[in-house]
Amino acid sequence: MSSTCRGTHLATASGDHTVKLWDFSKGVATATLANHTQAVWGCAFHDTGDFLASCSMDQTAKLWDLTTSVNGKCRQTFRGHADSVNHVGFVPFTNTLHTCSGDKTISLWDARTGLCAQTLFGHLSSINHVAFSLRGDVVASCDSGGAVKFWDLRNVSELDGLDIGPQAANRLAFDPSGTVLAVASEAGTMAYNIRDRGRTKECRAGADASQAVLFDANAECLVTAGSDGYLRVLQ
Repeated sequence: MSSTCRGTHLATASGDHTVKLWDFSKGVATATLANHTQAVWGCAFHDTGDFLASCSMDQTAKLWDLTTSVNGKCRQTFRGHADSVNHVGFVPFTNTLHTCSGDKTISLWDARTGLCAQTLFGHLSSINHVAFSLRGDVVASCDSGGAVKFWDLRNVSELDGLDIGPQAANRLAFDPSGTVLAVASEAGTMAYNIRDRGRTKECRAGADASQAVLFDANAECLVTAGSDGYLRVLQ
């Protein structure tokens, strides 16, 4: 699920192989994007709101043009992963896509040409999520074995890492400053200061497993989504 920066539209991904666009003001679906052949795991708007990326179990990611008269024309299909593409997103304020996959790799793609620019190797388990800091200078990824890795994109190499296993790490989020990384995992939600790798916060209330995590714009709150169906706000 993803929303535009202006907050006017929402995109949702589904196991029925489609992505739907929703108009908040009208409360209705305005378009259905149907080009994937298997379940769609995620989607992400470009900063302009004019393009949407999606990723699927069919081992591809797609770029959709939302400015055409036919709302939601597929402009690019990104092929190269050898397993399910579990997450897709845009590097902040660029035309570069990032994807991660069950094939244990992360790929960066030129959205204009559809070509793969870089592939990062190093995870030993299926990669669930990739997160960029707001400035785009810090990159983190996490996998089903509980490994969290930080990457240097200039040298295409691994910088550092955290091991929170053996439970899976499901999702990551940077605070607006890019210095604190929150990790949603099967063991709960944890936040780390990436400069000294020190744990700053932990939430294990209710169910242990956490599926998603997000900082508010002012970094005053951390919102977590638990497997028990509850949202929790940490301050």
